[in-house]
Amino acid sequence: MRYYLLLLFIGFGLCFTSCREDFEFERSSNASLEFSRDTVYLDTVFTNIGSSTYTLKVYNRSDKDIKIPSIHLGQNNDSDYRLMVDGVPGKVFNDVELLAKDSMFIFVETTIDYSKYTNSETTFLYTDNIQFEHTNGTQKVELVTLVQDAVFIKPNRSLPDNIKEKLNLSGYSTNLEGHELTTADELHWTNEKPYVVYGYALVPNGKTLTVDPGARVHFHAGSGLVVDTSGTININGGLSSTEALENEVIFEGDRLEPEFSDVAGQWNTLWIFSGENNSINHLTLKNAAVGILMDVLDDVRPRLTINNSQIYNCTDFGILARHAYINGDNLVANNAGQASVALTQGGDYNFRQCTFANYFNSYNQVPLLINDYTQTEDAVLVSNLVANFDNCILYGSSNLGLSLEHKFPQDVTFKTKFNHCLIKVIDTSNQLRSNPLYPSDGNDPEKALYTECIIAKSSINDKPDFLDPQNNMLGIGEDSAANGTADAAVATVVGTDILGVSRQSPYDIGAYESIVFTEE
Repeated sequence: MRYYLLLLFIGFGLCFTSCREDFEFERSSNASLEFSRDTVYLDTVFTNIGSSTYTLKVYNRSDKDIKIPSIHLGQNNDSDYRLMVDGVPGKVFNDVELLAKDSMFIFVETTIDYSKYTNSETTFLYTDNIQFEHTNGTQKVELVTLVQDAVFIKPNRSLPDNIKEKLNLSGYSTNLEGHELTTADELHWTNEKPYVVYGYALVPNGKTLTVDPGARVHFHAGSGLVVDTSGTININGGLSSTEALENEVIFEGDRLEPEFSDVAGQWNTLWIFSGENNSINHLTLKNAAVGILMDVLDDVRPRLTINNSQIYNCTDFGILARHAYINGDNLVANNAGQASVALTQGGDYNFRQCTFANYFNSYNQVPLLINDYTQTEDAVLVSNLVANFDNCILYGSSNLGLSLEHKFPQDVTFKTKFNHCLIKVIDTSNQLRSNPLYPSDGNDPEKALYTECIIAKSSINDKPDFLDPQNNMLGIGEDSAANGTADAAVATVVGTDILGVSRQSPYDIGAYESIVFTEE
């Protein structure tokens, strides 16, 4: 009986509530609305590329429920902005209800076709506003977006059945979606407009991609740049005199919002199969999965000279080289999930005045990894290794500045030389004492030679005194163990540091001269 009475009361309650109006709204209010900001700045967008979604919060501070007669964009339906008000998309909204002492979100997006606007510059400001109409008048929140024109490189979608263009590497068909660079304009990237790459851009055999000083290249998610076995890439960045890095070439993702400026893994890689004389000078490459990947195809060993360049914030590797040739001066690499520089399957390498650090937030990441093999699905590939490091810093947040592995001593040779280098090796459990490759009692100079090196055996002594390594500021201070301890013969040959500062006696280890950061 008690159960039936309970059902009866619930039924009466539902009937009562369904027969009344939930709220009574005044169509206008003497109280003004308040906003979380008076201007919504949408960060820079490329032409025809949608922006991120930005938020505006609207407050009703009064004691009355109100109904806003109209919320609309200043240009109404002609605006290039889009709104979502109370979960409804559109550009004009009527009789929008807002409870007393409550708030609501308005979401703002835009996609702008640069060609609609006659402007001789490569960038322009696009503006509009959100208008809130009520009996007291009109309140406005301004909308501002910087629009940038760009050169887009993307797969051809005009093929039959809308099939995207796939790449051929040295005659082999691949599943890589992308576009083969063939025309003179496609093979010469200037600083006039930024470049936005979708899929992979391929430098084909017999062609050369030239990148001018000051060029800006943005890669969409999953995209990259590939150089075929007899193609060539020459990145000709220059020394810059301002924080804008006006002559530096910059490779990064296509998300331009400030919160994405240092987010790893936004694009894939610069993938070099080429055995030609590839060169990179004054390149800043950041936020990739693998910054530079050098791979063997058809027994062609990839080759690269890289100077005065920086590689940051990669989810896996800053440089991953397999059986390659690399010569590098004033090269800086930092913040990679596994290794800032990985030299695998042997190869021939020479690095002078380089700073290889790693402060990525992952387990057992290292600045430098070297081994003599590559594991594939079908086989283990092994090769001889010769690697020389002069006046280099190998230091990071983990215990080891380097990881060395000679896995197949019966099959290949393994020779590394470290001359006047600062190397972090904290071996608290003495696991490396008998390893012939590490600077310890069991070291074998025939395999790994350490000449006048500073071995940091703790996190307290012999530190590099980096300026701010977590944020990729790897200049050294006065108290650095690298200050004044370099090999003079090597330093004078290299001549200047990565910032163009003349190296002076006593010479410093690494890519930076300490004087740049200690002078007031």
